[in-house]
Formats: sequence, structure tokens, C-alpha cells
Amino acid sequence: MTSSDPTALPDPWNSLHALLAAMDAEIEQVYVERGIEGVRPRFAYPLIRLAHTGPLTIRELAKSLDRSHSAISQTIAAMRKEELVTSEPGPDARTRRIDLTERGRSLVPFLEAEWRATHEAVAELDSEVPYAMTTVVGEVRRALERRSMRQRILHHLVEPPP
Repeated sequence: MTSSDPTALPDPWNSLHALLAAMDAEIEQVYVERGIEGVRPRFAYPLIRLAHTGPLTIRELAKSLDRSHSAISQTIAAMRKEELVTSEPGPDARTRRIDLTERGRSLVPFLEAEWRATHEAVAELDSEVPYAMTTVVGEVRRALERRSMRQRILHHLVEPPP
């Protein structure tokens, strides 16, 4: 154990996590105000994609959304609980094909409208702040391409003596 608790310092990630959580909560509030219960903002992307592609395996869906298999698998499990998707055996014993239920399909027109409105809201926010979020994210990505997060951490890492 070291002499001081590094978690006692302010967490540089906290404000970003809090901002994203607050924005998601407001999107979810839009759903609730429209009488849509049990739907999370993270469900919109896969529901809309499935409406346009038809049934996909979790792996295919994850790839099409540029998300990890694990993240999509967890999202699918949550959407199944809300009766938004079904899961059937896939072409082999290891895969499952995911499809929309009637409830899931009925929500897609609203979710597509909300998706477009959210993108317009982000563009509006970008125009109001001195450093547009989309620009900052792009700049951070480019900086990490030049020197990865791993490389940066290793440069600053001072390991305790054995």
C-alpha cells in the first residue's frame, strides 16, 4: 500500500461520465413523457438497426454497430426483459439470432425520430460551446492514434518496489 490514497483526488473521468449519464437520463425522460416505459437510450441503436436489417446474430449486430460482443450481449439481455427483442437459435449451436418483437417494432418510428432529434441537439450544442464535443472527440482520437492511452499510462507509471 502507498502512503496516499489516489482515489481521494478528483476523478478526471467523473465529469464526462456524469455528463453522459445526465444526457441519457434526459433522453429516457423523453421516452417516459411519451408513455414509453422500460426503454433505455442504449436500446435505440440496436432496435433501429434490427428494423432495417432483419434478424442478426449478436456478433453480426455488434459488428454492424461497432460495439463489443459483450456490450451488445448485455444490451440484448436487457431488451429481452422488456420484451423488445426475441432470441432464437442461430445457424449453429453457439449463436443466437436476435429479432424485434411487435413491441420493439412499434417503437422504431419514434426511436428514429428521437435519434434524428438527438443528433440535431448535439449539433446545436456543438455550435454553442467554444470546443464542439464532436471536434474534441475527433481530436482526442487522433492524439491517441499518435500515442496510445496504454503508451501514455506506461510513460507515467511508477510501479511500487517488490
